[in-house]
This record gives sequence, C-alpha cells and structure tokens, in this order.
Amino acid sequence: MEHKFQFHALDEKEFKQFFEKSNEELSELAIRRMIVDKKPGFPCRVSLEDAEVGEEVLLLSYTHHNADSPYRSSGPIFVRKTATQAAPGVNEIPKMLHHRLLSVRGYDKDAMLISAAAIEGGELKGTINHMFDNPSIDYLHIHNAKPGCYNCLVRRA
Repeated sequence: MEHKFQFHALDEKEFKQFFEKSNEELSELAIRRMIVDKKPGFPCRVSLEDAEVGEEVLLLSYTHHNADSPYRSSGPIFVRKTATQAAPGVNEIPKMLHHRLLSVRGYDKDAMLISAAAIEGGELKGTINHMFDNPSIDYLHIHNAKPGCYNCLVRRA
C-alpha cells in the first residue's frame, strides 16, 4: 500500500551557536570542526544533503531518540556551517539517502522498536511503505547502516 510520509531534518538553530566557538571550546564539548575532503562522506542532518568538498562541518554527538524508552539513543552527526533546515515535500526522499546502505527502524507511540531493516537507498520508498503498513508503527528513524549514524526522522503525512 502507498502511504503518505514526510522526512524531517534537524533544526539549524540547535547548532548555530557551536560554529561561533573556538576549536578549543568545541573540544571541551567533544565536538570536532572539520573541512570536507570528499563527497559523499559528510551527510548533513540539517540540510539533508551531502556537504561539498571544502565546506566546514561539525561532527558532534546528538541525542536523536530522546525518548523515555530503552531505545533512547545518541550518536555522531555532521552539520554544515551553511545549512538551512530541509523541508522535503510529502513522499520526497532526500538525494543523500539514495546512494547509501541504510538501516530503517520503526517505532511505536511508546518509542519501542517494532521493526527494522537494512536496505540499499534505492529501496527506501518501498521499505517505508511496507513498515507503515503496520499501524503500530508511529515513526521511522533512518540511519547509515555501516557506521550506524542517525540521518533523519520519517513520519506519516
């Protein structure tokens, strides 16, 4: 069955303050400033785009599943200095996900894991539709399967 779904990026406002800090201040917060040296390789969780070679990014730990659940989780993410929050349309899949091996995780309203799959990016639309066939699944998290890093949230539209 075809479902209406929408991807949600992280809010740029959460990260702007960090770009103003010195490398020493960032180090104290366990954040690293980096210059992109290859594309793809630095997927931004705010713009939902791969950063361009030469761009400044921050690598930081982020609590992407801030839930009262055993599945509460955090991990490393990249954020581009020039990023503005992406707002993909209904059923629009960000291009940065097309060429990656992904982990798709489906959670219920209590933030409990109901379903998970490891897929190639080209299979994402079908996997989203399949997972949303289960009415118990409230939302999805998309991760890069090899490093396990969080990419974005998907909700029913």
